[in-house]
Amino acid sequence: MVVDSDGYQALIEHFAFNLSVFEKPGEAIGDDTVADIVHDLVASNIMTICEQNPGLSSALRFTILREADRVVEDMEEVLAGRWEQPVTAEQVGFLEEYVALVKNLFDGAMVELR
Repeated sequence: MVVDSDGYQALIEHFAFNLSVFEKPGEAIGDDTVADIVHDLVASNIMTICEQNPGLSSALRFTILREADRVVEDMEEVLAGRWEQPVTAEQVGFLEEYVALVKNLFDGAMVELR
């Protein structure tokens, strides 16, 4: 659906290209880690997708959740040792933007399924 698309591969490359955002020292903005923020952002965006498409079958919802898990796994793999570090404001901003781009891919896939 999404994670095997060319658009998603381009987003992974964009993510890897901007890895420097996670290498810079910065002031943590609380107790949340990069992992916490990624999980929250992906979960809230997937819930939004499901709310925006109330007619989705259970099978399609399960597929979306499975793909969302793969997105998180890919992000964790790219970030490796930075996954559990305290998150900075700059990192949160980047992650919000990135997850919104991933959501756009899912939104596009929903349009194609109609």
